[in-house]
This record gives sequence, C-alpha cells and structure tokens, in this order.
Amino acid sequence: MDNRKLASFYAAMGELLGGRGWSTDPSDLAAHGRDWLDRYGHPPLGVARPASTGEVAAVVRLCGEHRVTITPQGGNTGLNGGSVLNDGQVGIVLSLARMNRILAIDPVGLTATVEAGVVLGALHDELAGHGLALPLHLGAEGSARIGGLIGTNAGGSHAMRHGMMQDLVLGMEVVLPDGEVWDGARALIKDNAGYQLRKLFCGAEGTLGVVTRAVLRLSPLPIAYATALLALPDLEAALRVGAFFRARTGDLLTAIEFFGEIGLALALKHVEGLDRLIDTPGPTYLLVELATSVPDIALDTILENALAAALEDGTVLDGVMAASKAQRASLWRLREEMPEGQRLEGVQIKHDVSVPVARLAAFIDEASRAAERVLPGVRINPFGHLGDGNVHFNLSPAEGSRDFAGRDQQLSEAIYDVVTRHNGSMAAEHGLGQAKVALADGFRSPVERALMRGIKAALDPRSVMNPGKVV
Repeated sequence: MDNRKLASFYAAMGELLGGRGWSTDPSDLAAHGRDWLDRYGHPPLGVARPASTGEVAAVVRLCGEHRVTITPQGGNTGLNGGSVLNDGQVGIVLSLARMNRILAIDPVGLTATVEAGVVLGALHDELAGHGLALPLHLGAEGSARIGGLIGTNAGGSHAMRHGMMQDLVLGMEVVLPDGEVWDGARALIKDNAGYQLRKLFCGAEGTLGVVTRAVLRLSPLPIAYATALLALPDLEAALRVGAFFRARTGDLLTAIEFFGEIGLALALKHVEGLDRLIDTPGPTYLLVELATSVPDIALDTILENALAAALEDGTVLDGVMAASKAQRASLWRLREEMPEGQRLEGVQIKHDVSVPVARLAAFIDEASRAAERVLPGVRINPFGHLGDGNVHFNLSPAEGSRDFAGRDQQLSEAIYDVVTRHNGSMAAEHGLGQAKVALADGFRSPVERALMRGIKAALDPRSVMNPGKVV
C-alpha cells in the first residue's frame, strides 16, 4: 500500500473509531503484534478497538474497501500464532477488549449472554455470585476472552464431562467478511432449522468472521469437591484406573488429569511454592476430582471408597486426598504448573495432540520411542487430560544440551506420524493458527482440507479475515 492510500486508510479509521478505538502507537503495535510465546507475529498497520457490533461491521467494511486484512484478537494467549499477523501481511489487529460486557444472566434457562471481549475469569467471578458456572477452566482464564475461546474451540480440564467450547455455545452474533451481521444469538438447546451455523465459527480462529456476542450454556455452581492425587506404575494402569473411576463415580467425576515424573521434577525445580504432596514416586500420576451442586452428597466418602478399592487390587501405588480447599488448590497447581516448569527449564517443543482415550498409553510409548530415535536422550514430558485423550507431548533437550541439534522439525514430524497412525489429531485444543497449517495439509486427507478451503472461499472470497490461518 503506497503512502497516499495508507494515509487515507489511517484517516478513515481515526474518524470511524476515534482516539480510544484506533491506535498506531508503536507500543500498542508491539503489544498486539506478537503471540504469547513470542514466536509469531508481524507489525500491524494499527490496532482497532471497536466498542459495538456496529463499529466492528464498519471496520470490516472499511478494511475491505482498502484491501486491508483483519486479524481478530482476544486475549492473545494462543500458542500457534492464530491471533497475530503472518510475516509480510498488510493488515490490522481487531481487538475485542472494549466489548467486554456481560449482557444478561438467566438463572432459569441457565444461560449467559456476553460480548466477545469478556474475560473468562471475570465471567466466572460474576456467575459465582448467581450460583452458576461456565464449566470451562484453563490456565489462561485470567486473560483469555470468550471470542478467542470460541475461535479456538477451547477445551481445558473439564471437557471430559462438559465438552468443548462448541458444546457450551448455544448461539452467537457474527460480523461476516463483507460487513454483514448474522444474528444467531438464540438461547435454544434445540434448534434444527437448517445447518448448525454456530458450530462453523467454533474453531474457525476468526477466518470466517468476527464473533461479537455469544449465548453460553451454564451449569449450577458446584458446592462440594473431592480431589485426590494418585501414583501409578504406568499409563496402562492409569487408563484402567480412569475407566474404573468413571464406572464407580459416574457423572460426579469432573476431571482426570495425568502427568509424569519428568514434568513433576521440572515444576518442583523451577516453580516456587510447590510441594510433591505424595510420598511414592509414580512414575505416572493422576489427579482425580469429583464435583457436585447437590447438597448432602458425601463426595469424600465416594472418592475414598473408590480409592480404597483401587489400592486394594494393587493398581494404585499410593494416593493422597485433599482435606481442605487450600490442599485442593495445591494438588491442582502440580498439574497446572507443568507448562511453566518446562518453560523455565529452557527451550522446548510443544505438541498439543489427541488420540482415542483407549490408545493413549500406546501412543505415548510409541511416540516416545520415535522421538528417542530422532534425538537420543531427548527429555519427554507428556501430560494432559486422560478423560478426553488430549496429550501435551512436550520435549526438552537432553540434560546438558542447549537445543535440539537442529532436529526440531524431524522430532515433530515423527510424533505427528504416530498421532496419525493412532487416528488422532495434531491440534487438540490450541487450534492450527499459522504454526500448523502446512502440517494439517500433510496429515489430513485432501478431501477434508478441500472442504475447509471451500468453506473459506464461500464466506470470505477475498481472504480478508485472518488469512494464512487454518487453511
């Protein structure tokens, strides 16, 4: 874009949004121009912060007229560069931060209507005052925004019981790539009047439009929890125990998280305030939690009886139950600080993958051997959500090594090959962004990828919305 056209675009954006809504300040461009891991990004022409759906639509139309691309951005906590510009891209970042109102809470219909810029943690706090909950929990909930969670179809630690973000969205409002607004913000559980359009935008990462408003499905706020950390001999035993707890505790079981000795050691080494909390070394650990909103259900007794049965047959080596709210938080921190412990250790390679739950142990064993063949001594730290088969298969260099000896791509390809053989996904809950587009083309069938490209072309023929992501 030449200087004359650029000046015209800047003037038009400034007139449309004013000083609060449009910025070309270098500090703003830097803050919104790079991803959370500082791996991806390109300086945008500016940062647009519309305050209403009408302003979003006007921004989209203006960008279309000037052939400027749009990258929607929520909390910018993604790990695959989905909410920042690609290298060389001429475009803006469209931040939803000012559209952060909780519009309505319906305690009878168990729904909340919110703008896309609402922070997940703030919504949790507000809903708790009404005795309600959005059953989506993840490490970045203090900064992740609803629009971004929809765009990446976020999962988190409770997806086993409550599903992914797409299962929690009843309706939405979307500004389409031509500036038209689709108002599908209906609070309906049953609505079969055609294609399920709302599902199309869940996981689309802003490539098909800008989600501006959502109707979310809520649950009663849990009033009691029972939480335990278990030590097990291996992942096969973990799968058996997971199936046992599902059968024994039913819908009370809300989370089954797993991690290993390497991840625990890194977290204890680098993160202050952590304690091992269990005497027996795993090498595999399960964090099991029951929750209920029903009074007078003896969760502790139910969990104790299940744990006693698992200990009696020798499948579980050891176990510790949380005796207080503080102890529950301490147990959860061991799992939640897995990424931070590894990050502080140094360079790493992250893989957010999923396989069918029954294949989890076989996948981790096979993928570990594949990584070891590529780079002997590489440290393998798998952890994640046992209940839904999501594995964060993360790697650190061998002890004493500063990097992966230039074999980063070989390591990832070897792991994704194993994922494919187990009929899994190379993008479980973090999306494709710009990091995994080429991988998706290589590891998913041509028919599947062509369907996605066809949808993109139909809704966004000029590729205005977040180009270079997903397809």
